[in-house]
Amino acid sequence: MELKGKRIVLGLTGGVACYKAAELCRALGKQGASVQVVMTEAATHFIGAVTMQALSGQPVYLDQWDARMANNMAHIDLTRNADAILIAPCSADFMRKLAHGAADDLLSLLCVARPRHVPLHVAPAMNVEMWENPATQRNVAQLLEDGVKLFGPGCGSQACGETGLGRMLEAEELVEELIASFQHKVLAGRRVLITAGPTFEPIDPVRGITNLSSGKMGYALARAAREAGAEVTLVSGPVSLPTPHGVRRIDVLTAQQMHDAVMAGVEGQHVFIGVAAVADWRVANASDQKIKKTADGAPPQLEFAQNADILAAVAGTVSLSGWPYCVGFAAESEQLEQYGAAKREKKGIPLLVGNIGHQTFGQDDNTVILFDENGHTVLERADKLTLARQLVSEIAKRIEQRSLLT
Repeated sequence: MELKGKRIVLGLTGGVACYKAAELCRALGKQGASVQVVMTEAATHFIGAVTMQALSGQPVYLDQWDARMANNMAHIDLTRNADAILIAPCSADFMRKLAHGAADDLLSLLCVARPRHVPLHVAPAMNVEMWENPATQRNVAQLLEDGVKLFGPGCGSQACGETGLGRMLEAEELVEELIASFQHKVLAGRRVLITAGPTFEPIDPVRGITNLSSGKMGYALARAAREAGAEVTLVSGPVSLPTPHGVRRIDVLTAQQMHDAVMAGVEGQHVFIGVAAVADWRVANASDQKIKKTADGAPPQLEFAQNADILAAVAGTVSLSGWPYCVGFAAESEQLEQYGAAKREKKGIPLLVGNIGHQTFGQDDNTVILFDENGHTVLERADKLTLARQLVSEIAKRIEQRSLLT
């Protein structure tokens, strides 16, 4: 219920992507939002007002002179208590209206008349040629200058049969974008590199050594950092999780592959967060073929070699300016306060996040302890996204202090 208590005006303009608006309306409701739908006349050619009324649970408005609005001021009354306006789909023509302050129908009129504190978001939906047209791009630039936030567009196949930019984002992506819009942009302009999930160390082509990490905390942190305005790169071991919207993801398998991907991308990063449960050891004599059972039942003789310490390697790259700010994770099975403090000092990093491994692997919630030079702070048990947002806030405070000192 990320949008509980939020009042959203959902505007629909003409376009085949109106079918996605039905799913979006339903998804917003599931997140706790109250949705007021306003449609242009063109939108009604693609989806019925009755459908949107059924999904939103509220009357749908089409006309400034709707007799249900006693004072004939729908353009005022519909936005005064709104937390945000989202136009999805937003056609090229409607973007032109917004860019030039046109107010010739109810939806454009209420956008012009909205209070300054009510954010306006648009989800473009059009043919690729329309999106790339210089006139459209001029309108896009004007909207951005005016403080309008664009959600998308996406790239892919289009109803006309062509392929390219212009697709409206999917309902789930738009919900994530809207949720993110309400988060404080404490990492705006920052670049964040995160590792997540387990690694897998092969024994032979079909077997390997891994651990129970689900990757949920790392993925929650990637989403939270992106919500906070950061440009996020996620280096992920093998997990069954969708990539957070707007996050660049690099898939790896082994600890060595994760090390190589991180070291190749760490330059220029402001923050590195090592959340992944990286294997300490790999099989040095892994077989090229599946290891068969022997007649006498003797187990295979495996030889182990120590993997590179990714967190220590990144900490060793920290420049004179202090970047990247390094955050490590420690999964212990006991004596967390003692081992966590010692590990932070050993790694030479400013912040370490400790938890009890078997109490968090695969779980949707957790409790963690933050270790820094001043001691430790407990973040009480909560769902992992809530913890991730709290941790991002803590990191933002620390790097802001660092920026003031350098």
